[in-house]
Amino acid sequence: MKRVFAFSAVLATLLAAFVFMIPAMASMAGGIEGKWQFVLDTEGGEREAPAEFTLDGKTVAGKWGEQPTKGTFDDGALSLEFDFDSNEVGKGVMKIDGKLDGDNITGNWKFQEYSGTFKATRPKE
Repeated sequence: MKRVFAFSAVLATLLAAFVFMIPAMASMAGGIEGKWQFVLDTEGGEREAPAEFTLDGKTVAGKWGEQPTKGTFDDGALSLEFDFDSNEVGKGVMKIDGKLDGDNITGNWKFQEYSGTFKATRPKE
């Protein structure tokens, strides 16, 4: 009887752990999709940019403002590289590398000779 009880307790613990892992796994698997509001820290102050992403496997596509963007999303890591036209400094390639944590993405950006950190959150609708 003790073995049946011990097995039941282990099974219940594993089931509870699995149930609590589902939201975290869903966030990592497709949590990058949808609308985001990026805030880039720059030498000239904060710059904000809306973005919207779709996910097909590990491939990310979407828009950064009005400009198309592309990249990858794998194991919670977002990597984007796309042509960007800045009103302030002209054309170049924007690179974004960040990590998804729930409804936040944090990481680093690089554009021409400029670089810094960023934070992105889901916009309040």
